[in-house]
Amino acid sequence: MGQITIRDIDPEVEKKIRSLAKGKGKSLNQIIKEIIHKEFKKTDWPTSSLKELSGTWTREEAAEFQHSIESCEQVDEEMWQ
Repeated sequence: MGQITIRDIDPEVEKKIRSLAKGKGKSLNQIIKEIIHKEFKKTDWPTSSLKELSGTWTREEAAEFQHSIESCEQVDEEMWQ
């Protein structure tokens, strides 16, 4: 994969990017790639990796989802005989 070097970034923009990365617990590289992908991503492009989709829920959201599907995980024993 290619690399791009960006020089002379406005200090305020750099500060915002660094703050965003820190707030999300991600690297500067990850954050900048996300910004670029948001700008250029087309709806017909396939997702290149499930990694792009993972980790988007908070623990509370994941727990709420898990709780909401509990009834779907119960097996009706009579139905399987």
